Amino acid sequence: MGIALKKMYAVAIADDHTLMRNALARLIGSFDHFSVVYEAGSGKELLEKIQTIQIPDIVLLDINMPEMNGFETASVLTRYYPQIKILSLSMNTDEASVIKMLRLGAKGYLMKNVEPDELHLALDSIVKKDFYLSESISGKIISGLHKAVDVNPDEIKISDKEKEFLRLTCTEMSYKEIADRMFVSPRTIDDYRNALFEKLNVKTRMGLAMYAIKNKLVDGL
Repeated sequence: MGIALKKMYAVAIADDHTLMRNALARLIGSFDHFSVVYEAGSGKELLEKIQTIQIPDIVLLDINMPEMNGFETASVLTRYYPQIKILSLSMNTDEASVIKMLRLGAKGYLMKNVEPDELHLALDSIVKKDFYLSESISGKIISGLHKAVDVNPDEIKISDKEKEFLRLTCTEMSYKEIADRMFVSPRTIDDYRNALFEKLNVKTRMGLAMYAIKNKLVDGL
């Protein structure tokens, strides 16, 4: 049985496009259990309102903003307001952006062109399941992702070197740069990657990164 939603969740929206913010506010205001308490045009303005108005339950956070972009804002929110659930909202579909936002504490990643029903589903999901990743990002990127997230780390054997490799997949380093960082050959990195693909039943770097994030292997990055 799913976790019942409480009566109302306070949502804050941070996006530098006024029309987008207003449209999102009206839409979210029509959903049961969710109320938009304020909007902000930048990460800096969002933090000011959190400090002076109220701490919301959820922040809908754009990535590309002036005066603190979404990455910088997510980092601050995760450090000082870990109780806030961050739902990233962006037009960026590249793996690096998705991985970086999730590593910085976002509970979900949503494309700006999603249908209203999916936005509602995403809000419900991060409240009840603490996670949401839009399927519109890419079926290829998501391939095997949820299987990796659900793998019990106690049921598989991952070496210390493989754990270090998993941590580094969450960065913006290329595989060659990871090899240099670990003082091993690119061929050895390929061996780590392929072994973990099989152990975790995933096919992409995104799947590896999500396993590392969900199992808290990224501390200290």
